[in-house]
Amino acid sequence: MTQPVPLTIDIVSDIVCPWCHIGFAQMTRALGQLDGKVEAGVRWHPFQLAPGLPPEGQLMTDYVRDRYGATPEQSRGNRARIQDAGTALGLDINFREDGRIYNTLKGHQLLIWAGEQGKQTALKLALFNAYFRDGLNVSDDAVLLDAAESVGLDRADAEAALRDPRYAAQVKAETDYWLDQNVTGVPAFIINGKYMIPGAQDADTLVRYIERVLEKEAA
Repeated sequence: MTQPVPLTIDIVSDIVCPWCHIGFAQMTRALGQLDGKVEAGVRWHPFQLAPGLPPEGQLMTDYVRDRYGATPEQSRGNRARIQDAGTALGLDINFREDGRIYNTLKGHQLLIWAGEQGKQTALKLALFNAYFRDGLNVSDDAVLLDAAESVGLDRADAEAALRDPRYAAQVKAETDYWLDQNVTGVPAFIINGKYMIPGAQDADTLVRYIERVLEKEAA
């Protein structure tokens, strides 16, 4: 019987990026289709869509107007398309008219720490749900600590990680690194450290891409 091929998947993403949530769901489907062929290890890396926001965040409608020039009608249409894409994958993405986007620095700090505890993907999914399903402020310490606790992480240790300047420094270092690697939009999936898949591709496309990577690596 052929042994599965080890595969490293580095994912550059933001907690408040809906296509990152959708893209990972598609990647999960793709890996399910490749079950037995690959043994994938996932690592998450920070990217901040709105690093300059204050703790209370900004109305999403104002953010997309300021950043993309979108009208309220265009914004509603985009949100509807994202919600439909999420529903097709079994994701709860609930945009609200008063929904806000938040600074995610502290969330990324906690994710780096969670990676050291072997709980990074579990926490990432919990934070996606806190933001997209429940509409919570993911820059708020209590929300972040609740998410950490929900996946079995120690709350006091998580609180200490939020106060530890090493993790903030690591977020900046990793963010700068991926920008230097020309990752200017998310999600970005980097396979085995050298093959990048940009955006939220569908599962079948991801399967074909990974299979081509396996062929290249074998050669």
